[in-house]
Amino acid sequence: MNMIYNVKNHCVYQYNYLAIMPFLKQITSVFQSGKLNVYPFNIPAFSHGIHLDLTTNVTFLVGENGSGKSTLLEAISDHCGFNASGGNRNHHYDSHDSKSILTASLKFSWFPKVTDGFFLRAESFFNFASYIDQIAEDDSGIYYAYGGKSLHQQSHGESFLSLFNNRFKKGIYLLDEPEAALSPKRQLSLLVLIHDLETSGKAQFIIATHSPILLSYPGAVLFSLDGAHIETVDFRETEHYQITKDFLEHPDFYYKHLFSGENNIE
Repeated sequence: MNMIYNVKNHCVYQYNYLAIMPFLKQITSVFQSGKLNVYPFNIPAFSHGIHLDLTTNVTFLVGENGSGKSTLLEAISDHCGFNASGGNRNHHYDSHDSKSILTASLKFSWFPKVTDGFFLRAESFFNFASYIDQIAEDDSGIYYAYGGKSLHQQSHGESFLSLFNNRFKKGIYLLDEPEAALSPKRQLSLLVLIHDLETSGKAQFIIATHSPILLSYPGAVLFSLDGAHIETVDFRETEHYQITKDFLEHPDFYYKHLFSGENNIE
């Protein structure tokens, strides 16, 4: 039994989730002799190999900057055949280094294998929006799949939500820091969309994020990449949640420390 918070009515609803298994079930690494000192194999979280059992339709990758979240997500995207800069198998444009060298070191277990989906890369979403505008020069009808107008004519957050609401239907969705353009309220909207798709068995989500709001999604599995091993963690145990909660409850304490000249926050 899981719970979803309804902001408008300030109450909690109960949902009985169906036992629907994800499409991508396991990711494991194959030992690469002589590469342990070469990026990205020298990332601490990858140093003892990768073994992820994906048991739910919503999986989060959590960790500090440089911990390997985006690198792993890009390798999954590469395996799915999605554009490395964002998009799906049908989007062909170059704005990011293609082909993750980590991909060849991973084994993926599917049942069934799906080819539909999308890779959202927040840092290169501008390039994706520009690519859609180029296509629209020959076929303006393509905008109907993105809210009816150019993504560049919408705010950053609006363009993200237009993509989510119009393009996310069925498949595997890989999201790299989707909260980058979303207010807290819009992050809740994303949670609703994730819930609607994943509980129907139409979609699987793997999300790299720093957002405690997204990490709180009920029933999700969180993999922490902050240590020498990739380990599961409860969202309340993540540094993201703990620092955010503590800061909001005691901001003056943090300001006193941060502005004292001894602001080492490591």
